[in-house]
Amino acid sequence: MRIAISGAGVAGTALAYWLHRTGHTPTVIERAPAFRSGGYMIDFWGVGYTVAGRMGLEAQILDKGYQIDSVRTVGADGHTLATLDANVFRDLLGSDFTSLPRGDLADTIHSTIAEHVEMIYGDSITAIDEDDDCVRLTFGRSGPREFDLVIGADGLHSNVRRLVFGPDADFEHYLGCKVAAVVVEGYRPRDDLTYMTYAVPERQVSRVALREDRTLALFVFRDASPDVSDPNAQLHNRFADAGWECPQLLAALDAVDPGDLYFDVVSQVRMNHWSRGRVLLIGDAAGCISLLGGEGTGLAITEAYVLAGELHRAGGDHRRAFDAYEARLRPLIEAKQSNAQQLLGFFATRTRFGLWLRNLAIRALNLRMLTHLVAGTVRDDFDLPDYGI
Repeated sequence: MRIAISGAGVAGTALAYWLHRTGHTPTVIERAPAFRSGGYMIDFWGVGYTVAGRMGLEAQILDKGYQIDSVRTVGADGHTLATLDANVFRDLLGSDFTSLPRGDLADTIHSTIAEHVEMIYGDSITAIDEDDDCVRLTFGRSGPREFDLVIGADGLHSNVRRLVFGPDADFEHYLGCKVAAVVVEGYRPRDDLTYMTYAVPERQVSRVALREDRTLALFVFRDASPDVSDPNAQLHNRFADAGWECPQLLAALDAVDPGDLYFDVVSQVRMNHWSRGRVLLIGDAAGCISLLGGEGTGLAITEAYVLAGELHRAGGDHRRAFDAYEARLRPLIEAKQSNAQQLLGFFATRTRFGLWLRNLAIRALNLRMLTHLVAGTVRDDFDLPDYGI
């Protein structure tokens, strides 16, 4: 089938890989003028890691990844308040675990399709018209085209979802937090292979050293308003007086091209159905668990594999494939969304007493006998099919 994919992120490129591998002709449409890297640091494990292995990408991902030693929480003067040995997670998850910038993972997947799949950059879908035989797409710049299916893999603020299912407000649920991520050059100190984090009530900032003398900084803060205009001003307003290295990190952020700053709301997408006719949503467009859930990228890769597998198994019957896809994945996504809501208090704790309790919990997790208490939030309760593809 001719399948249009809106979005050249992890979900879209992974889906294009599997569709091409199973004999379809995918076309990826991306509104950005070129492939985008960058973004925040992710921990990569679980079923998404397994799918990446089936794509033959494990060695490349490990080469780009970082084997973080510890997570260290510090006070305003830099003294250590709590440290978590990263081997706690490796004990829970096994050796299939690494940390890497989201853009590096996206670039690894993109490299598998760059020479085989049509990629349309600098354009977006403006209208979707369906009949019994095909879907006709109208574009902002290109001429209209017909496809057999359309897949919205265009993220939290999905354009395809808006065109087919309705306005964002019907599906996006703002969790009362915002997040910013930026990579800066030459920042000191570095603290290699340590995830450094500092928190005051309702605000947290973290940094992790990257190769080539780069540092990735992550800001999370509570805010009643979902407005994302003027991100630098919002970050200065919330973190300028927060203490620790916040003034230095803000100064480094100001020196970065504004286009290299990731800034967005922390939200979830909840929908009763992920498909309508010949159009289906995957990844964050259908069931964003929120950045704080920690596994959205791995889930997107899993969803891409399952969708391609169900289309292959259904022999071209898209309705049967779409229904099987949703029935298989919805319980997993809803469970992950529930876990992510519980983690909100960890990233943006409301009170000083809450911060004290959080640090106590971090120290306690180093006791291996207690790690089973969090196993359900990090392990994937999902039987990954083998579609023979």
